[in-house]
Amino acid sequence: MRILVLGGGGREHALVWKLRQSPRTTEIFCAPGNAGIAREASCIPADLRSVDELVQLAHKLRPDLTVVGPELPLTLGVVDEFERRGLAIFGPSQKAAHLEASKAFAKEFMQRVKVPTANYAICRNPAEVHDALSLFSTPTVVKADGLAAGKGVVIAKTKEETSTIAHDMLARKFVGEAGAQVVLEECLRGEELSFLVLTDGSAVVPLVPSRDHKRIGEGDTGPNTGGMGAYSSDDLLSNTMQDWIMKHIARPVVDGLRAEGVVYKGVLYIGLMMTARGPMVLEFNCRFGDPETQAVLFRLESDLVDICESVAKGTLPPEPLRWSPEPSVCVVLASGGYPGTFTNGKPISGLDQADKLPNVKVFHAGSAHSGNQVVTAGGRVLGVTASGPNLEAAASRAYEAAEKIRFEGMQYRKDIARAAIGNKR
Repeated sequence: MRILVLGGGGREHALVWKLRQSPRTTEIFCAPGNAGIAREASCIPADLRSVDELVQLAHKLRPDLTVVGPELPLTLGVVDEFERRGLAIFGPSQKAAHLEASKAFAKEFMQRVKVPTANYAICRNPAEVHDALSLFSTPTVVKADGLAAGKGVVIAKTKEETSTIAHDMLARKFVGEAGAQVVLEECLRGEELSFLVLTDGSAVVPLVPSRDHKRIGEGDTGPNTGGMGAYSSDDLLSNTMQDWIMKHIARPVVDGLRAEGVVYKGVLYIGLMMTARGPMVLEFNCRFGDPETQAVLFRLESDLVDICESVAKGTLPPEPLRWSPEPSVCVVLASGGYPGTFTNGKPISGLDQADKLPNVKVFHAGSAHSGNQVVTAGGRVLGVTASGPNLEAAASRAYEAAEKIRFEGMQYRKDIARAAIGNKR
């Protein structure tokens, strides 16, 4: 099969790497890709903001299957346009992707289908923010309604700060049009969990659980990022709790959308907070997470081509997928200054030495070629991923590999999965 992957980050590198392992894959393309992906696929320049350009690319390449990585093409309707032309594609429709594109829509939908989530208020102007403040204790979560590249969620410690942040979002000061309206939420307490499922609109099949580390600093301090690391381990979730989440969250979402005329096909990312009141939904993403994908796909033993094709065709078998029992850890190496201002073009060394270590894979997120040299080209540059017989061994291997890599200003958290390792001890 000829396969096209849309995107150019660490998630897409992991997808290309796993899709390439299938005996059914004869040729694989990635648009636009990055320096690491270029070693495993034919990279083709493309503007992910232009559905027309992506359709033209598909007509040129004639892929048997297209797999969409990032959310932007999904929210612009790339799946609808491909399907209209008879092109097989893995990902949800534009209407289905609205579950991620609008936090207000997602909250109201969860209320309709009785999915547990934090109490909230949707505000369209400063007056509504003022009226809603009395409904919440502090801290309060302020969310921009639309897609904001990871910058649209802020935890405010006081009501004054809540009001200021909400007003700034509504004034489009730092999230642009994503702040046309804001969602205020109660701040949930507990441990976060990433729970992903595959669905063709009927069958719903879970992936192994994972946990992301969002904040830039160790001990979960500092501003939020796109994700500074993740790990996946069966210990994260009991079978009983997984069944509960499937029954009370995943299945109601898929069935509820179908009842409203929206068939969801693709992967549904459920961001959960495991509270004293039980699991509660923080957010939905309509695609694989990043860097969770690196950790999760590292454990997948089933054929990803078969999986994606069956989802696209609406023939996903309800049987469980095959997984390695070994846990995995992904450590993100980021540019100096991220998630604020950073400089691209820093030469990267040590990549081959890191990749040669057993049970290790370096996934590229923000990298490019400058002549024969691989250089930085983004805030999150690499996702060093490893597995092991236990979580401590997996983390040790990932950090051993990370220490072999160098670029100016490189920063990374040294506590990915540490809390879970300490709990097991």
